[in-house]
Amino acid sequence: MKIELDKKQQQEFDRQWKIITRGAVDVLPEDEFQEKLAKSIKGERGPLRIKQGFDPTSPDIHIGHTVGIRKLKQFQDLGHKVVLIVGDYTSLVGDPSGQSSTRPRLTYEEIMKNAKTYQAQFFKILDKSQTEVRYNGEWFKEMKFVEIMELATKFTVARILERDDFSKRIKNSTPISIHELFYPLMQGYDSVVIKADVEIGATEQKFNLLAGRPIQEAYGVEQQAILTMPILVGLDGVKKMSKSLGNYIGIEESPKEIFGKAMSIPDELIADYFELATDATFEELEKIKSQLSQPDINPMLVKKQLGERLVDMYNQKGSGKSAREEFERVFSKRQLPDDIPEMTADCLKKIDLNPEKIFLVHLITKTEMAKSGSEARKLIKAGAVSINEEKINDVEFEFALDKEIVLKVGKRRYLRLTV
Repeated sequence: MKIELDKKQQQEFDRQWKIITRGAVDVLPEDEFQEKLAKSIKGERGPLRIKQGFDPTSPDIHIGHTVGIRKLKQFQDLGHKVVLIVGDYTSLVGDPSGQSSTRPRLTYEEIMKNAKTYQAQFFKILDKSQTEVRYNGEWFKEMKFVEIMELATKFTVARILERDDFSKRIKNSTPISIHELFYPLMQGYDSVVIKADVEIGATEQKFNLLAGRPIQEAYGVEQQAILTMPILVGLDGVKKMSKSLGNYIGIEESPKEIFGKAMSIPDELIADYFELATDATFEELEKIKSQLSQPDINPMLVKKQLGERLVDMYNQKGSGKSAREEFERVFSKRQLPDDIPEMTADCLKKIDLNPEKIFLVHLITKTEMAKSGSEARKLIKAGAVSINEEKINDVEFEFALDKEIVLKVGKRRYLRLTV
C-alpha cells in the first residue's frame, strides 16, 4: 500500500480491514483494495461504493444468500455505500456460474414478482436508508444494438471459454447458448454504470467479478477490487445450501422451523454458520470455537445457541428462546407442541375425506403435510409417520376417526384430529 497514514488513520484502517476480510476467501487485487480503503479513510475520496448483484430467480432468500448480504452490512456499518443491483435483465439470461446446462428462462413478470419479495427480505439485514437499489434493466433496456456490439468488443470469446463451467460443458458436448456468453459482460457493465469500487460475491462468481475489471477499464472507469465469500454448505453437510435441494433455512420461515432446522446442522459446520450467517463478534466467535474444541462440551448446546441467534435475527427478540423451549419440550421431553393445528370430522369432509375410512396417504397430502402422494408414501416407508406415537409403515393404512388422534409427519409437522 502506497498511501501514508497517520497513527489514528492507520488504526482505523487496521480495524476496517480486519472486519472486511473476516470470512473472505479472495481479496483481489489486495494492494488496490487497500489503497482505495486508505484513500477513503484519509479523506482523499468519499466512502467506497460496494456492489453486489442479485438475480431474483426465486421468491425467497435463505441464509446461504445472507452470507454476502451480511458482508454488505459490515461495509455499511463502516460508513461505505452499498449498491444493490437487482438483475431484472441479467435474470433473463441466467448466470452460468456453477451450471452444467443452460438455465431455464423465466418470464419478466416472474422475475419482477420475485424482485419485490427480495427487496423486503434484503432490508431485514441492511439499512434501507443507506442502500442504493438499482435495476439493471434501467440501462440495458435503453441500449441500442450498436451499443451492445460495442460492449461485446470489450471481451474475447477465448477468455470467456476459460471459465470452468463452459470448458466442462464443451468437454461433455453440452450445448452453450450464445446468450449465456453475455452474462459476465452484462455484470461487468453494471459495474461501469454504478462506478463500483468493490464488488462482492460467492466464490463461484469469481470469474464474473474479475470480468468487470477490464470492462470498467475499457469504458474509462477505475477498476473495481473484488471480494469473494465462501458458499454456505447446506443442512445435509455436503452440497451448497439450496431451496431446490431442500437443505436450506429460509429467513421468512417460522421461528419453530428455523430453530428446528438449525438443530440438524452437522456439528462440524456450527462455527462456520456462526461466522458466515450470524452477527457474532470476533470475541464471541473465538469463545464459540473454544467451546467446540472442548471434549466435555456437547456440541448440541452450542447448536442451540446458534438456533436462538438465527431465530432472533429474523424475528422479534425473544423468539429464539421460545423456539428453543418449544423444541426441548417436544423433542427432549417428548411432549407435544402447544400450537398443533386441529381438524374435526366436518373439516375432513370439506377436503373430500371420509372420517369413517381415512386413507393415510390422502390425509397427509390433502392437509399439505407432504407435497405429493409419492412423498407421503416415502415418509411412511421411512418410518417418519406416526399416529398417537405409534409408527405407521403401511402405505395402504386406513383408519376411522372414532377417537381423538395426533398425526405426526417428519420431525416437526403435527395434526390433531377430533371426532
